[in-house]
Amino acid sequence: MDLRRDVALGARLAVVRAGGFALALSGDPVLRLLYRPWIDDPAPLQRQLREAAQPYASRSGVLVVATAALCRELVRDRRFLVRTRSGGSLGGSVEGGRDPLLEPVELSFLGMDPPDHTRLRRLVGGFFTPARVDAYEPLVVRLAERLTDDAARRGRFDLLADVATPLPVAVIAEILGVPDADAGAFARWGQAVGAGLGGVRSLRALHRLDAAVAELRGLLGDLLERRRHDPADDLISHLAAEDADAQEAISLAALLLLAGFETTSSLLANAVAAMTDAREPWAQLAADPARAGDAVEETLRFEPPIQFTARTPHETVRLGERDVAPDTVVMAMLGPAGRDPEVHADPDVFDLDRPTKGEHLAFSGGIHYCLGAALARLEGRVALGALAERMPTLHRVPGAVRRRSLLLRSYLRLPVAM
Repeated sequence: MDLRRDVALGARLAVVRAGGFALALSGDPVLRLLYRPWIDDPAPLQRQLREAAQPYASRSGVLVVATAALCRELVRDRRFLVRTRSGGSLGGSVEGGRDPLLEPVELSFLGMDPPDHTRLRRLVGGFFTPARVDAYEPLVVRLAERLTDDAARRGRFDLLADVATPLPVAVIAEILGVPDADAGAFARWGQAVGAGLGGVRSLRALHRLDAAVAELRGLLGDLLERRRHDPADDLISHLAAEDADAQEAISLAALLLLAGFETTSSLLANAVAAMTDAREPWAQLAADPARAGDAVEETLRFEPPIQFTARTPHETVRLGERDVAPDTVVMAMLGPAGRDPEVHADPDVFDLDRPTKGEHLAFSGGIHYCLGAALARLEGRVALGALAERMPTLHRVPGAVRRRSLLLRSYLRLPVAM
């Protein structure tokens, strides 16, 4: 631990947090989404952002678009990129490097523009084709049935710890070739990294994140080296066979591992919370578990795990009512976009019969459209169907703990009972 680094980061963090909270108190809806009490019920702020002149100029220095049309335009327009003209990250940099407070995690190709983005995405894309995803279905079904049977026998359980996390952990570990996946360790690493996405809140959180990333990179580095000499039919063996740069391969595998379960576990938790809170949707699903696909799509619209993505232009670009100057950060607010009344009638109602299901940006768009979207949909459909079939009277019980994150909207704990 570097004491001088900690003192400097701690001072910066205190200034950033105090300044951000002061701007939140002054009424800035973007910054209010970072703090309680507003973070617990973001719908009024999301509505305010959506109804403001677009793009909305936050006092934090970023522009925000929150309508479905402009969010879609932003993520699909190739003039908007994820790096600045100098190659810097949108989270800012310190002495030419990544800012440990604003961008504490290296996100592999998610933080790259072409041609590097294209090269790395193509390197692993073959493991997420429709045919490959179809081949994973028996594994997903087998895991979902075992986990939900075990949970049903207990009667009361934590949805995240007992079903929503171990299912996608086991699946993505199988794809990568990580042996004997430890769901508890991966969940701990995922929580640490998830807490840091969008910026860290404390030095303690930063230390947990650094330790988690070091452990994960160590595991993947050892496995990559073993696969160079003893290959198997898995993604890490593929990276070894392609003679990928070791650090690039480790970062890529870490991204796929964490993104491959953290967002899916959040999707499952958000789905169960939303449907059991409204009651009628869960009763509908319990009566017909084959409708689990509808439940997945409505959750992705109503409460997407990833709430925003960001881009910047390298030239002046007209977007909505503004000319956006080069290197200006523009946030596409995917959560508010999913509740845009211009697209969805009664957008704040969770409706399995919604005629506009599937019209959302939960997986982003353009060249950064989520590589694992089909896999997430499969896992969500199978897991929700298994839960509804076995637990038609499932309901929430006290003790839920929400994440405190602007980027990743989900829970840390979600106790439920039959």
